[in-house]
Amino acid sequence: MTKNELKLKLTETCKKDIKSCSYEEIYTALFKITEEESAKKVQPVTGKKLYYISAEFLIGKLLSNNLINLGLYDDVKKILEENGKTMAKLEETEPEPSLGNGGLGRLAACFLDSLATLNLPGDGIGLRYHCGLFRQSFANKVQSETPDFWLGDHSWAIETKKTYPVSLAGMEYEARLYKVAVTGYEGRTNYLNLFDLDTIDETVIKEGIAFDKTNIEKNLTLFLYPDDSDDAGRILRIYQQYLMVSAGAQLILEDAAERGSNLHNLADYVAVQINDTHPSMVIPELIRLLMEKEIEFEEAVDIVTKVCAYTNHTILAEALEKWPKHFLETVVPQLVPIIERLNNIVVEKYEDPAVAIIDQWGNVHMANMDIHFTHSTNGVAALHTEILKNSELNHFYRIYPEKFNNKTNGITFRRWLLKCNPELTNFIEKLIGPGFKKDASELEKLAAFVNDEKILKQLMKIKKNNKKAFAQWLKEKQGITVNANSMFMIQSKRLHEYKRQQLNLLYLIHLYLEIKSGHLPKKPIVAVFGAKAAPAYTIAKDIIHALLTLSKVIEADEEASKWMQIVFIENYNVTAAEKMIPACDLSEQISLASKEASGTGNMKFMLNGALTLGTMDGANVEIAETVGAENIYIFGQSSNQVICRYAEGNYCAREWYESDANIKRAIDFITGKEMTAMGWTNDLTRLKNELIYKDWFQTLPDFNAYVVRKNQAVEDYAVNPKNWAKRTLINIAMAGQFSSDRTIAEYNHEIWNLD
Repeated sequence: MTKNELKLKLTETCKKDIKSCSYEEIYTALFKITEEESAKKVQPVTGKKLYYISAEFLIGKLLSNNLINLGLYDDVKKILEENGKTMAKLEETEPEPSLGNGGLGRLAACFLDSLATLNLPGDGIGLRYHCGLFRQSFANKVQSETPDFWLGDHSWAIETKKTYPVSLAGMEYEARLYKVAVTGYEGRTNYLNLFDLDTIDETVIKEGIAFDKTNIEKNLTLFLYPDDSDDAGRILRIYQQYLMVSAGAQLILEDAAERGSNLHNLADYVAVQINDTHPSMVIPELIRLLMEKEIEFEEAVDIVTKVCAYTNHTILAEALEKWPKHFLETVVPQLVPIIERLNNIVVEKYEDPAVAIIDQWGNVHMANMDIHFTHSTNGVAALHTEILKNSELNHFYRIYPEKFNNKTNGITFRRWLLKCNPELTNFIEKLIGPGFKKDASELEKLAAFVNDEKILKQLMKIKKNNKKAFAQWLKEKQGITVNANSMFMIQSKRLHEYKRQQLNLLYLIHLYLEIKSGHLPKKPIVAVFGAKAAPAYTIAKDIIHALLTLSKVIEADEEASKWMQIVFIENYNVTAAEKMIPACDLSEQISLASKEASGTGNMKFMLNGALTLGTMDGANVEIAETVGAENIYIFGQSSNQVICRYAEGNYCAREWYESDANIKRAIDFITGKEMTAMGWTNDLTRLKNELIYKDWFQTLPDFNAYVVRKNQAVEDYAVNPKNWAKRTLINIAMAGQFSSDRTIAEYNHEIWNLD
């Protein structure tokens, strides 16, 4: 479609001159045009098809991304400008789908984009949450949660007439299918299939995000990850997961039959990727459905094992789901006999109780079932996979060494470069041509310019412009003014102790006290945070409170506020990330070594010209290997040191606190007069005690090394900007390895075999 054809179509769809249209009218028209153009790229599937099942799909706003992938974005932008309008204002019109939370969901979204871009037939399967996780606000320097009502008149999730029966606790429900078109860059259109109940009632939500967790008919898909601090909340999660996998499994079998499968040969037509343990019940559910089709149990097990593959995203016990069997007997009694038979197969074959599906206390271990009854188990970074094999899942690795493999995570460059950083995209294209948009490895051509001073100056000018744009956005959204001439340090990820926002907090306290003592940094800094804490995760919310309180202490200090500022982004989401990431100078990837499976934020920041400050954890290891030690800031314990410390059980946080003056000074400040005057004493005291008496994720042993490396980064940035620019360009040039196109190609060649 030419620009003139697009302009004519847009005018006809709006039914009036573009200049006189509101942004809402233009959005509605482009929504319709994009739908039509995406439909033209749907291709028939004759052979094998992938179904990627995930509790989360953090897809972000879709209009601009779809326009880019359809090759229409530049023309739309020009047409708007010719009529006195801007793309930025148009994008504000679109609500952001609230279908995910953190890296798990964003990865799933990137994978769908790459599948379509690589012309691979692959759909997503998930749930249509009405309120997502929650909408975050910071009244009284405390996280508050309210429903995130995002569904409106023009949702990309299009309702279909198709429903599937789902039995929950002996009651029959109808799962309605909604479809979101996923169009790849110069590729095909696949779909994200989302399920919901017609009976969901948003009005049952009372104060904050509270609701009756037992009223399944009205609440089942209201929230992603409903509060599971009580049995009712935990059982609700099982209801959700089964709705997703039961409706999804029926869709899968229906699709396969339509393509010619007799179900005995299902593995020739279907590949199922289980994204973490939330969709694990798809295994017994597929077996149950095949048995209903008169396939014997043993054959059904064999078929499902060949069809399904499992991705492990963490070694944290809280994410390796296990459910009391009596919960399953309540919610999905039809699955329990099958799970018991699967467990019998395991215990008859293997004596080791660690590999049983049902343990001696009657808990059903979902990850155990996934490993036994899939043909592939993959980690998501080289280090993570080695830890799985040698430590956390070693019992299984000894049984099934052939099943274990690594697929390092990746990101889609269409959203995380073309969409969020158009100025850098245009700059790169002028230097090396457009090939990198489809083949990210072509970014390596940028290495030819690392000693070109003119190019390096242009690169830093783009970074400055992005910092100004972020500052303007922040002023408009939260009324916060930041100095764009500062060094921007950003930590944006889910709030969890293992990700160690508390380590960053202690550094910022240390820096504040150093400034008050007359030791000034080489450059003013702005520390930016974006994170949500689970509503029932008290210590995580205490960390947020401490950071917000510290920000007010600094703000009130005339001297210190010239040199440092703390900003916490409210309701962090994909849209906010798109603004923050291009503005970042130093990317904070400071999880406790061995705990972060991969990370993808580290990849996004790297691609957009930030240097990484991090532990040797997750994909940081591979980033360090790729860019070289001189182009990254590594600190802290190794994963082996951490694992040994846990194994020995001899870590005592109080000893570190009492023996190190810097640590003691920083921790004591949390409950000092400056903080308690601004914040809530009980919350601050609870956090202080957590650090002194528990510190489960070993913040204190890494503190001094973190301070040294971070201060070194500030000095390098301030003293030698030319060398910083050079290192920035090297990071961008080497980012191609972390494209989700590469990841998906590896999944396909080694696990799915779709083509």
